[in-house]
Amino acid sequence: MEKRRIGRSDLLVAPLCLGGNVFGWSADEAASFRVLDAFVEAGFNFIDTADVYSAWVPGNAGGESEAVIGKWMKARGNRDAIVLTTKVGSEMGPGKKGLSRRYIAEAVEASLKRLQTDVIDLYLSHWEDPETPYEETLAAYADLVKTGKVRFIGNSNHSVETMRHALAISAANGWPRFENLQTHYNLYDRAGYEAALETFCRDNGIGVTSYFSLAKGFLSGKYRSEADFGKSAARGAGMKDYLNPRGLNILAALDEVSAALGASPAQVAIAWLIARPGLVAPIASATSLEQLGDLLAATRLTLDRAAVETLDAASA
Repeated sequence: MEKRRIGRSDLLVAPLCLGGNVFGWSADEAASFRVLDAFVEAGFNFIDTADVYSAWVPGNAGGESEAVIGKWMKARGNRDAIVLTTKVGSEMGPGKKGLSRRYIAEAVEASLKRLQTDVIDLYLSHWEDPETPYEETLAAYADLVKTGKVRFIGNSNHSVETMRHALAISAANGWPRFENLQTHYNLYDRAGYEAALETFCRDNGIGVTSYFSLAKGFLSGKYRSEADFGKSAARGAGMKDYLNPRGLNILAALDEVSAALGASPAQVAIAWLIARPGLVAPIASATSLEQLGDLLAATRLTLDRAAVETLDAASA
């Protein structure tokens, strides 16, 4: 299978990243293990999680996803075959948030313990922290790389201005630099990334991964009217942002392309991201083998120029 390099790192990954946000939440341990097993057996190696997954669930404190992944890697003995991403910075409780040196040192140890590993391949700042100078954050990351607890670093949800500042600090001090941007991007949500982030990342050799790759499920074609919202208690409420003339136009284009290819709308939407220049891998999650199969099939699709133009015109 084709492997893609994340930024200027030596991390080589298959062109689909499995999102771990559902593990320990809408996918229990047994279901999570089935999905993880099938993902790796199909030749894929890139898994994304965060310390905060899934603190939003009543009764959860965060770290549930990391714990499931750690238990699975330990049971399978396959840690060396996995490129593992996790994140720091989201609120995990009183005094447990942000990107200060103190908190990063505390949070990374907790993540390593839950993941049952001694190294994180790609460690991301989850959100910007306006209360902490980035010199302090990057110095903390440099220490983690030096001690072997982290291999490479990146960020999620950062602006061009913050990334430019961070790259300058890293260069001036000889510290590790951001190799990855994880950003909200899909066939519907294009403007935020394409306006400036896309060019900046390309010019600076930063590999991009996209989350909400199916627009919270809208691009699956499952939600076409308000009557469909009840199909998923977790996702249905968020569909109102997409259920408009532009969104329906995008679904029509997905229907047209998917019919021509004998594929599903979700597969085409993922294939469009995989074909996007500069994008290393879309991130998508699955709670069942059926959902995972749909995602994996997207990596085998080839969109010709006419198909890409049809999708681009509908979503412009």
